[in-house]
Amino acid sequence: MIHTLLHWVVAAIAIGVAAYLVPGVHVTLVGALVLAVVLALINLFIRPIISILTLPLSILTLGLFSLVVNTLLVMLAAAIVPGFSVAGFWSAFFFAILLALINTLFGVRFLRV
Repeated sequence: MIHTLLHWVVAAIAIGVAAYLVPGVHVTLVGALVLAVVLALINLFIRPIISILTLPLSILTLGLFSLVVNTLLVMLAAAIVPGFSVAGFWSAFFFAILLALINTLFGVRFLRV
């Protein structure tokens, strides 16, 4: 239980840092906490389906299309979470890349965006 809460808080901090560094991305404190849960749920339920459907494109582009999938999932989360907004595709694109790098640095395992 404590382990899950710690991961949730670290993921929310990573979201806040990424939102601060990428222009066009705005998140509130509560929005970051909710976004951490929503991104985890999106990655748990929706991402595997989309990854299978876009597998031919991912193979054709040597995996680079997965960056587009990550961007679209961030934009989906922005449409769901009230305290989180992205200005457009490129803001979501750079936010997804930076969030993935920060999560890798912090070792957060349940967020793959």
